[in-house]
Amino acid sequence: MGKFLCGPRVEVEFEDRVLAHVQIVIGAKMRRGESLLFSWRDSVDAGGGRATIWVHPHSDIAFKYYGHRMPSINGAWVDALMIEANKPGGLQISEEPGTHDGAPRAHRNPISASGRAIQREW
Repeated sequence: MGKFLCGPRVEVEFEDRVLAHVQIVIGAKMRRGESLLFSWRDSVDAGGGRATIWVHPHSDIAFKYYGHRMPSINGAWVDALMIEANKPGGLQISEEPGTHDGAPRAHRNPISASGRAIQREW
């Protein structure tokens, strides 16, 4: 598990593998000075809702990983997430390409934040 932190109010846990891919996409947008919406589904344990935040080049964001090794990166997933990030609705975490081939994955549910997600009140 890793954490996506944005300002003093948003702290959400994602699997390290998901977070690494999100970091690449958001980092690319920030380097170009571009803003984006970032949305995710909360797990059932966290209420099962959806959250969306506005991320801009001056946002105070951090990515905190609990694992000591960088997860392997799936270029096709990065490309798919970048396409999402460039849409009017913004970045929405999709399933990793190739997850239906029966191969074991390093994460249980790639499109939901963990049950321990914390969203602080605005």
